[in-house]
Amino acid sequence: MGQDVGRAGPDTQLEKDRARYGLLAVVVSNLAIAAVAIVGVWRLDGDKAVVVGVLTAAFTAVSSMTTAYLGIKAISNTARSIALGDGAARRQSDTASAPPAS
Repeated sequence: MGQDVGRAGPDTQLEKDRARYGLLAVVVSNLAIAAVAIVGVWRLDGDKAVVVGVLTAAFTAVSSMTTAYLGIKAISNTARSIALGDGAARRQSDTASAPPAS
């Protein structure tokens, strides 16, 4: 468990559960979209114009859902680290380890 338990307490486990189940929801949704697209393509029996439309819509839905999840997760992690004060400590250590400008 390490440092996170001492700093954040029980919120760390809650955050891990949110991340785990959020990712699970995205993966299950993406699989459902892919399954519907596959069944749709299979049932269309070769109408290429409609197949292209179905596959394009499925790709757009999957990429939008995944990108939204990753973007929200990144912003959430950034906000959490700033709220806990990790951002200031990280900036100070980066400036301390940087060589002086000449």
